[in-house]
Amino acid sequence: MAPLGLVGNLSHDRVGGGPPRLGGGVFYGARALALLGLAVQVVARGETIEPFPVPAIILPTDETTAFSFRYEGDRRVMEVDAVGEPWTAEDIASVKPDVEWLHVAALLRSDFPAQTMAALAHERKVSLDGQGLARVPAVGPLRLDSDFDPAVLEAVSILKLSENEAETLGGIDALGRLGVPEVVVTRGRQGSVVLTGGEVHELSSRPVRTADPTGAGDAFAVGYLAARSEGRNPLDAARAAGDLVARLLS
Repeated sequence: MAPLGLVGNLSHDRVGGGPPRLGGGVFYGARALALLGLAVQVVARGETIEPFPVPAIILPTDETTAFSFRYEGDRRVMEVDAVGEPWTAEDIASVKPDVEWLHVAALLRSDFPAQTMAALAHERKVSLDGQGLARVPAVGPLRLDSDFDPAVLEAVSILKLSENEAETLGGIDALGRLGVPEVVVTRGRQGSVVLTGGEVHELSSRPVRTADPTGAGDAFAVGYLAARSEGRNPLDAARAAGDLVARLLS
């Protein structure tokens, strides 16, 4: 397996009116990779209010991203309470040159500008969480739109989207026009969709009962990247990622 990396802002999450807890794609992704027992370099930024699941470089920041959310069945209703700072070239200098496969766990569109993404993708494969395209970086009710900088995608080899994010970007039929070699859409209990080589593949998922699926998409993203780094094809990688999510939620 080629060396894996994971970068992103931490978040402080209030779920169902509870106290703040540590969150963000970089947190949940690291927890999932720890479950797989894989060595990974993690660079996160934000205030840690509880132990991090793996050894990591934690960069300081003046503002940690914060969310409040609740679940209505499979639907998550979110508020943005604080917007973290964008990553710069200085921030990403901590990513080791030998990291060949890197997941960028963006929380909002402002997290990773195109210039930063280009630097991260130098001589490595990069996957991006679609939150970094569709989520508007503004305090208040979370809003999605398609007003992202197309230059961000020039550095992306794998794009992971939720079903809502995919719809915001024009739906499954429009995703092939983004120019990303591999696009994976997670659909909760309905499984996932993989777009690669001009073809669309629908995959089912293992049923899992859980009251709080927070972090499932993040686990899927890093599970998919880990499987691809092992040489598995996109469909096998998506199946492996789905199995990882089931293990994590169980």
